[in-house]
Parts: sequence; C-alpha cells; structure tokens
Amino acid sequence: MSRLGKSPIELPKNVEVKIQDKKVLVKGPKGSLEFPSTTGLKVRIEEGRLFVEFDEGVEVTGVIHGLYRASINNMVTGVSKGFEKRLTLIGVGYRAALQGHHLDLQLGYSHPTKLEIPKTVQVEVEKSTTIIIRGVDKQAVGQFAAMVRGKRPPEPYKGKGIRYENEHVRKKAGKAAKGKAA
Repeated sequence: MSRLGKSPIELPKNVEVKIQDKKVLVKGPKGSLEFPSTTGLKVRIEEGRLFVEFDEGVEVTGVIHGLYRASINNMVTGVSKGFEKRLTLIGVGYRAALQGHHLDLQLGYSHPTKLEIPKTVQVEVEKSTTIIIRGVDKQAVGQFAAMVRGKRPPEPYKGKGIRYENEHVRKKAGKAAKGKAA
C-alpha cells in the first residue's frame, strides 16, 4: 500500500469533485479537468476531504495507488491555483514574441523558430527574454515548457540558451592556456 495514497486530499471550498462514468471530474474557478478511473481503486468524498481507497476483490499495486492519488491532487491544485513555469532566454539576440497562437523564438539560428501553443496553456512574454507558461493541467504546462527549453538548452561553456528561472547551469572550464615556448 502506498504511503502517499493513504493520505487524504483537502478540497478547497471552491472546488467540486464528481465521479461519473468511470471518470473523476474536478471543477474549480480556473477550469475543469477529468481523469479516467482505474479498476481496483475507488474515490470517496467525506467532509471536504477526498480519499483514494482500494476496491475489495481487485488486486492493485501500491504504485498505482500513489500515482492515482497524486494525479487527482494535481487536478485539484490546478483548478484552484493553477500551475506556472518561467523560462529565461540568455544570449545576445535571443528573444521571444507572441504571434497569434504561436510563440516566435529568435535563438541565434539562421531562421526563426515558431511553436504552436496548445489550447490548454496560456503563454505570456515579459521583456522579450522571459516566457511565462500557465495552465490548469500540470502535465501540459511542464510538457510545453520542456519543448520550448529543448529548442536551445543551456550550453555548458557560456551558459547561453533557454533555462528555467531558478535553474543553475554548471559551466565547464573550457580550453586551458598552455605555457608558450619562447
């Protein structure tokens, strides 16, 4: 049995959870999400708390129990508070701009890089070097942030590239100057 799976999920007052047609529906002020139900696990709501429990007669591993509970917890957090990732562009001439439903990146290549923004994610660009990605679905926000970062990951010599806001890049020493013969 999963230790995390046993702990209850506190439901904020403005979040509503329903179990319908083998799906868990979570609705809040920021939006709504749904998650398919897993056989062997049942969801019970009691006094503003949500419990994920084993169903008798069906054998399920503790790993699935913890994963299912964490996914529902992320849905509750997403529809009440939302998720946010911040990316910083570091390098001469590196900049970002929004063009309709596309993110236009200038990353030192001979061509601009355009990425289509998913419908479940909102993107904002500050000062043309900071990209803010927001949404209710933790997986969608993280996936799009990783896709943007993957277009030009930080390189280890000068640190140029796209990095998460608080990411630390360890720099390498580079070529060492050898003694010159006279």
